[in-house]
Amino acid sequence: MNEIILKVEGMACEGCENRIQNAIKNMQGIENVVANYKEGTVKITANEINLEKITEKIENIGFKVR
Repeated sequence: MNEIILKVEGMACEGCENRIQNAIKNMQGIENVVANYKEGTVKITANEINLEKITEKIENIGFKVR
């Protein structure tokens, strides 16, 4: 199992956390996603992490991955 923590700009509330979690959780290989707007992070646990596709998903819904 692989784990990555991304810094994400633009999250302001729990609704933002939910939008990111919902966008990523159904991607192939993803086991768990925890977004935290207070820390500006998204923690992803997956069998295989495709950083490019995850970043694209997050940025397509209006957030910026640093």
